[in-house]
Amino acid sequence: TGGHHAAQEGEVFNMRYQALRKLGCGAFATVWLCQDLRRKKHVAVKVPRSGQSFAEAAQDEVALLRCVSSMRKKDRAGENIICLLDDFRMMGENGFHILLLRALQLGVGTALASLMGNYAAQGLPLPFVKKSLQQVLAGLHFLHKRCRIIHTDIKPENILLCVGDKTLQKLLPNVVDSSHRTEMGLKGPGGDLGYQLEPCDLMNVEVKIADLGSACWTYKPLSKEIQTQPYRALEVLLGLDYGTPADIWSTGCLAFEMATGECLFDPRPGKYFSRDDDHVARIIELLGKIPPQIALSWKKSTKFFSRPGALLRISRLLPRSLAAVLAERHRWAPAAAAPFVSFLLPTLEYAPERRASAAQCLQHAWLAC
Repeated sequence: TGGHHAAQEGEVFNMRYQALRKLGCGAFATVWLCQDLRRKKHVAVKVPRSGQSFAEAAQDEVALLRCVSSMRKKDRAGENIICLLDDFRMMGENGFHILLLRALQLGVGTALASLMGNYAAQGLPLPFVKKSLQQVLAGLHFLHKRCRIIHTDIKPENILLCVGDKTLQKLLPNVVDSSHRTEMGLKGPGGDLGYQLEPCDLMNVEVKIADLGSACWTYKPLSKEIQTQPYRALEVLLGLDYGTPADIWSTGCLAFEMATGECLFDPRPGKYFSRDDDHVARIIELLGKIPPQIALSWKKSTKFFSRPGALLRISRLLPRSLAAVLAERHRWAPAAAAPFVSFLLPTLEYAPERRASAAQCLQHAWLAC
């Protein structure tokens, strides 16, 4: 019976949607740009790879996206999340495939990461940074409070720029194949926008949170290993049970990168220490000593610390404040740096329960000025 229904759904899909080109492919899925022949609109189709584990992960993502779609009807903040249009079961070589269809209000190569690449030397214009962060934080508040979902992978590749179909048509001819580009959270064809938008055009761009492929319910974490390394919260690095504050830490890292063009934390392994060791060291250098009652209460504390505040494999630290980094590396004036630092620090609180929520971040004066 399941196979019969899958065959029927596959036939319906093939009659309605025409594949135009591959947008990206990764370890778990491939994303295609398709034309909805009935509605005359572009859609993005995510096709998980064959195999039971991939099918189960896809079903989890469908459940999360259905929750988002349902709650969007009650809360406009849900508009800041890329939505599920439909899902289909189809027969593949190794079983069912789940296809996720999202509204494609974005062009090829228009993940935030692509736009940031064109402003890497100086960072994005601050008015756009503030507007985008307001939309990201509104989306996270919706996920956290309305849907009880932790995204677990906030990063530039998973924040998508929204453009109309006319802009999409302009962007499509400029697609360049590249195995080094990450689009829609996946490695594959992408290509940058290729130019810096005029400020007035940039302020007309909206952003949406995408890719719930690794998301989980707040009451049912699915994995201990979450988040892309530079955006990984300290509690995740050290093995503490995580929650929605992990997304806020990633958002703080995202904010710094958008505003300056550089990662806040870009850890590298050394001869005698791991990338995680370096990550913890860089966090301490920037944010100060981790209080013993926090550091040594966490499950992986003995992996990093020989005693309270002392790292096992890295002895020489170079402390520097956020304000100093902004002034010395990025030439920010103190008057501009101070309010930005005031916004960032609450997103990077060591204790997750003391970290600012998405709603609290939205109330910060820096976003409004």
